[in-house]
This record gives sequence, C-alpha cells and structure tokens, in this order.
Amino acid sequence: MIAFHLDDRSGLAPYLQLVRQVRQALRVGLLREGDQLPTVKEVVAQLAINPNTVLKAYRELEHAGLVAARPGVGTFVTATLADASLAAHGPLRRDLLAWLGEARRAGLDDESIEALFMTTFRQSSLREAR
Repeated sequence: MIAFHLDDRSGLAPYLQLVRQVRQALRVGLLREGDQLPTVKEVVAQLAINPNTVLKAYRELEHAGLVAARPGVGTFVTATLADASLAAHGPLRRDLLAWLGEARRAGLDDESIEALFMTTFRQSSLREAR
C-alpha cells in the first residue's frame, strides 16, 4: 500500500500531491491493478489534512480512470501507467541511487540535489525536443 507524504515547499496543492504520488506509483509499478488505496480516514490520520482534500484527489484519479471507489469497501486501482520500460527501472534505479550517494558525498543537500537533477532534466528535455 502507498504511504502518502506532503511537501509544504512543493508549491502544489495537497490534493495534487496525492494525485501525483499515485500516478508515480502506478508508473513505476509500486501500485498495480486491484491494489487498494489507503482509506480517506487513514490518510487524514497520517497527514492531518481535511478529508475533503483526500476525497478530491481520489475523485480526480477516478475521473482519470485510474481508480474506482467501491462503497463500503474502499478505493481500488483499476488501471496502470507502467509500460514495457518497467523492466529497465531496476538498473536505472541502482544507477540513480549510486549518483545520489555521490552527490551526498560531494556535500549536496536535498534541495541542491533536486535543483541539480531538475535543471539537468529540463535541459535534456529541451535538447531532445530540438
């Protein structure tokens, strides 16, 4: 089961953070069809947020066709975002973990690592678009 977290610094509304985390978990295979999402009550207790925030996130995921609510039972994954590239994730994850270790040994903190990764990612995306 997915464990949600919120980042006050992200600039994203809390419900969008929940949606993004589910979508990412679906993309990397951490959530699969048939898996149950935490109940609204569980998420509210874990994150100390308004139940309507969780409901809004779950409704958006349902509207996207990724989950379905079963009254009295819970909310379940109905589709995946993983594709054939999922097999490549393991080796790439190991390489990324090694890179993160190097970045930390070089003295970068979490914000610096994220900034370096995101700016490099964006530059790479722009080059590929040309």
